Amino acid sequence: MKTRAITGFFFIIVMVGSVLLGQNIFTAFYLALCIACLEEFYSLNIKSGIQINRVTGYLNAFFIYALFALIVSHDQPLFHRLCFLLTFTIALVFLQELFKISVAPLTNIAYTLLGLVFVVVPFTFFHSLAFIQGAYNFHLPLGFLLMLWANDTGAYLVGMSIGRHKLFERHSPKKTWEGFIGGVLISAGVGYILGLYYTEIYWLHWIVMAVIIGCFGTMGDLVESMFKRSINIKDSGGILPGHGGLLDRFDGFLMAAPLVYTYLYLVLNT
Repeated sequence: MKTRAITGFFFIIVMVGSVLLGQNIFTAFYLALCIACLEEFYSLNIKSGIQINRVTGYLNAFFIYALFALIVSHDQPLFHRLCFLLTFTIALVFLQELFKISVAPLTNIAYTLLGLVFVVVPFTFFHSLAFIQGAYNFHLPLGFLLMLWANDTGAYLVGMSIGRHKLFERHSPKKTWEGFIGGVLISAGVGYILGLYYTEIYWLHWIVMAVIIGCFGTMGDLVESMFKRSINIKDSGGILPGHGGLLDRFDGFLMAAPLVYTYLYLVLNT
C-alpha cells in the first residue's frame, strides 16, 4: 500500500506538471506517453502470439498525433492537406505484412491498427481539449484529469464501504453499482467546483463532462479488464509499482477523452 501511495503521488505530480508547464511540454509529454501506452498494448498482443507490425504502427502513431497537434494549435491549410498522407502511412501496415511469413496476416494487421484506434486516437482527442477554444488553455485537460481521478477514487471508496451489487462481475468482480454511482456523483461534484473557477465553460457543461467521464471511464476500465482476461494477465505492465502498467492507469481515459471532446465541440460550436 505504501508503494502504491508513493507511486500515485508522483504520478499525479508529473501529470499535473505536464499540463501546467505550457503548450510545448504538454504536447511532447503526451506524445511520449501515447507511444509508451501503444508499446504496452503491442507487447501484450505479442505475448498472446500476434505478430504486430511495430515499425509501421509507431510511424502511424507519431504521424497521427503530431499532425493533429499541428492542426489544432496552428490550423494552417498545409497541415490539413497533410492528412491525405495517412492513406500512405496506413497502407504501409499492409505492405510490411507482405514481407513477413505469418499464418495470420490479417490478424496482425487488425491488431496493429486497433492499437492506433484504441490508444493513439484518444490521446489525440485529449491533446485537442487544450485548444478547443483556440489558444492553449490548460483548464480543460487539467479539469478532465481531476474529474477522472475523482471518479476512480470515489468509485473505489464508495464501493469498498457500501458496495453490494456487482456491476459487471464477469469482467471485473470488484466493481459494484454503488461504487459506480458514487464515483459519478463525486466526479460531478468536482466538475461543479471546477465550473465555479474556470468560467470559460458554463458550470453545467463541467457536470455533464464529469458524468461522461464517470460512465465511459468505467466502461474503458471494463473493456481493458476484458482484454487482460482474454490473454490471462493481471496487469498490463510493471512500469508503475503498485499500480501495474500505463494502460491500467489510462483505461478510463482512453474511452472518455474522445467523447468529452465531442460533447464540448458540439456545445461550443452551436
